Amino acid sequence: MDWLRRILFTPEQASTVAAEWDALYAYIVAITLFFTTLVVVLIFFFAVKYRRRDDAEIPRPNAGSMKLETMWTVVPFVIAMTIFAWGAYVYFRLYRQPANAIEVFVVGKQWMWKFQHTEGQREINELHVPVGSKVKLTMTTEDVIHSLAVPAFRIRSDVVPGKYTYAWFEATKPGRYPLFCTEYCGTNHSGMIGWVQVLDPADYQAWLAGGGTESPASQGEKLFQSIGCATCHRTDTQGRGPILTNIFGRPQQMADGSTVTVDEDYIRESILNPQAKTVAGFQQIMPTYQGQVSEEQLLQLIAYIRSLGAQAGGATTPGGAAATGPEGSTTRQGIDPESQRSNPVGGTQPQNMPGQGTQGGARSPAGQAGRDSGISPQGRRSGGNSNQ
Repeated sequence: MDWLRRILFTPEQASTVAAEWDALYAYIVAITLFFTTLVVVLIFFFAVKYRRRDDAEIPRPNAGSMKLETMWTVVPFVIAMTIFAWGAYVYFRLYRQPANAIEVFVVGKQWMWKFQHTEGQREINELHVPVGSKVKLTMTTEDVIHSLAVPAFRIRSDVVPGKYTYAWFEATKPGRYPLFCTEYCGTNHSGMIGWVQVLDPADYQAWLAGGGTESPASQGEKLFQSIGCATCHRTDTQGRGPILTNIFGRPQQMADGSTVTVDEDYIRESILNPQAKTVAGFQQIMPTYQGQVSEEQLLQLIAYIRSLGAQAGGATTPGGAAATGPEGSTTRQGIDPESQRSNPVGGTQPQNMPGQGTQGGARSPAGQAGRDSGISPQGRRSGGNSNQ
């Protein structure tokens, strides 16, 4: 099918959905070419066959044909429904998030992409992933709308301020594939590019061993303590706020009688705009942290709250927060993302130098459990809400 890919001017196929996407695209192109050719041929055929041979000639009236009317109604309908059904299948295949995926947090910023792995590794304009493993991207932006696209994987998703969007892929072969922002985001939009480096499992393990400080959950725990969240959100019933243990992915009763599922967007809203929703049985006394925590810190707090529902023995957390990497490792390319900007004409290559993330410190107990369990890359999966 490589010849077909070249004819259709499509990029290299490097994910599990790429072939399905291209097959649908080829089907639509084939239908378009067939009917375009048919219409053009019939125009010339009818123009010759039914041309006026005499100036006084009067055409015979035609009352119509039920068979013809039925045919050109039913045939386009069937074709349209096959496109709809096939397109819906591919759409849900792309946008239904897998429950057992490695999770990567993504923050867009003029003009750079910042990635953080659940083991603690940080990258700028480059993302390392293992071949044959599902990878889920949880994305947001610090400024304007961006759009993350990897043509070889046939994925594209808008990255919108104030909310989280998601994309996933499963790479099928090692290689280096370009990553773009496909939403005009300012003067240096064309420089907001990067690479996805797909590695063999062994090479990916070696890459993981080369760097990694604290996991986002561990960083979120330290931030949780430092900004005073633990004062109200205690582990007993004496706190002035709800208990957060094992809450992620579960329904929460609100003071107005409604029910809200605790997910990333709900936690984000509760931190930045706590007046929007009040949990039943509690007073609305929580202050807003708007402007006090960055988008990366919000993701770290979310990762920590998800880790509070971890099962004993280092199992995958309910919301997908994976176990941390080897103890004592240092951040790969560990320069603080806040201190770097991407080069407008090329991807930033962070230097290998000592540095800490947004929040430094010791690992959380949940991260320690994940480390002790010896989970493989395929085991560091996002669990979704299936075990809730």
